[in-house]
Amino acid sequence: MEGIVSFLNEIVWSKPLVYGLLITGISFSLLMKFFQVRHLKEMIRLMFQGEKSPTGISSFQAIALSLAGRVGTGNIVGVSTAIYIGGPGAVFWMWMTAFLGASSAFIESTLAQIYKREINGEYRGGPAYYIEAGMKGGFAKGYAALFAVLAIISTALLLPGIQSNAIASSMKNAFGVEGWIIGVVLAIVLALIIFGGVRWIASVATAVVPFMAILYILLAVVIIVINFDKVPELIALIIKSAFNMESAFGGILGAMIEIGVKRGLYSNEAGQGTGPHPAAAAEVSHPAKQGLVQAFSVYVDTLFVCTATALIILLSGTFNTTDGTMKGDMPNLIKDGGIYAVNADGVKDYSGTAMYVQAGIDKAFHGSGYQFDPAYSGIGSYFIAIALFFFAFTTILAYAYIAETNVSYLTKNSSVSLNKFLINVARLIIVGATFYGAIKTADVAWAMGDLGVGLMAWCNIIAIWILHKPALRALKDFERQKKEKGSGKYAIYQPDPNELPNAKFWLEDYPKRLREENIEG
Repeated sequence: MEGIVSFLNEIVWSKPLVYGLLITGISFSLLMKFFQVRHLKEMIRLMFQGEKSPTGISSFQAIALSLAGRVGTGNIVGVSTAIYIGGPGAVFWMWMTAFLGASSAFIESTLAQIYKREINGEYRGGPAYYIEAGMKGGFAKGYAALFAVLAIISTALLLPGIQSNAIASSMKNAFGVEGWIIGVVLAIVLALIIFGGVRWIASVATAVVPFMAILYILLAVVIIVINFDKVPELIALIIKSAFNMESAFGGILGAMIEIGVKRGLYSNEAGQGTGPHPAAAAEVSHPAKQGLVQAFSVYVDTLFVCTATALIILLSGTFNTTDGTMKGDMPNLIKDGGIYAVNADGVKDYSGTAMYVQAGIDKAFHGSGYQFDPAYSGIGSYFIAIALFFFAFTTILAYAYIAETNVSYLTKNSSVSLNKFLINVARLIIVGATFYGAIKTADVAWAMGDLGVGLMAWCNIIAIWILHKPALRALKDFERQKKEKGSGKYAIYQPDPNELPNAKFWLEDYPKRLREENIEG
């Protein structure tokens, strides 16, 4: 079984997907005249705009829920792995991926808003919804259902355990708490939140994600201040390594670009089809507004949080980089920082683990007298345990919302009672998978999780290429109204029914609300 999953992963997460996502970002950036630069100020303003209703959540809650899914173990372990395989230059390619990926995030999130639906008093939307509504016909329904099934399997069954395992491992390392205790606590708290529905999930994400992300970035700032004299040298190292001009990391340019792009995309999820789910739940007067907000969330994830991790590691020098070859049972290291984790079987693991960041924090605060010890529990261990708890737990909350949204899609023509029953089943599966992951996560689960996410990405990237034109028109319409009305705040979306006959919310529900509130576009 493990061999089959591994083989399929090599196909799904092959170069066509990695570079396909990157090329998509470049193409959409050009088509929208690099909106991610032109509208940066507007993105920030819209993020704090307070539109919401009993049916939808605010833009800020939506971006918090989206960041809950984006900011997880990948922001710590993923960055460490990128540096291990690609050296410091991989960080540059993660930055580039975020900059370009913002365009893919805009397209998919704007589409989610355009084709969102109101189901049982809550907005629902995402790839399954815009695939069916935008493509039309029997093939579209089958394609949409395929995405929905993959999304449910991945987010309800396969992925929660990976996050809870990271929480349990870090808690045991820092505080000595057994995995089963962490599992029970996580399961109880998770159940209390997710059975409260999307607004409960959004409220928790709104409270937790910004606080933890800011605290994490502030720690990086402190470490930058401590090592301020090294910063110019570090920036030069990243840039020179990115273009193979640093002799110490020569010969790994291909691996550097590939891992930088892959980990950047894996972290910020731009184009993978997860971000559109919370984007559709937001209450906005124009789809492009939420598209801009979601594009900014890519920046927060990679340019802020991932960069914080990279700076902690690189400034402290607590990392290894391999050239991809082996010396017997050991990886050949072209940069040996002497950092490793000890696996359960006693084998030393020199690859990109959370230990890089833990050691980086400890070294920053202990100075030149610091001696690395994998068994030592210091400031780094405690901080990473707490950071991983919040980052990974809110990621599980985002998984819960994505699973629920896709269950609602598959049961949209069923009775309310059946819809609620199946959503509760999905919630129970998520709670069970979270507990199981805290006590034991098999390697095949990680591989299957990667496979599910990769298949979702393939489905979504094809869909947004086919359906991107309505999102481009929405951006142009928003820009026109912003110019005419003096502010994007007053932009109201009124699509042409001949162009978008299936945009039911914007053609029927929203105009009715405007008439009731006596608002004219």
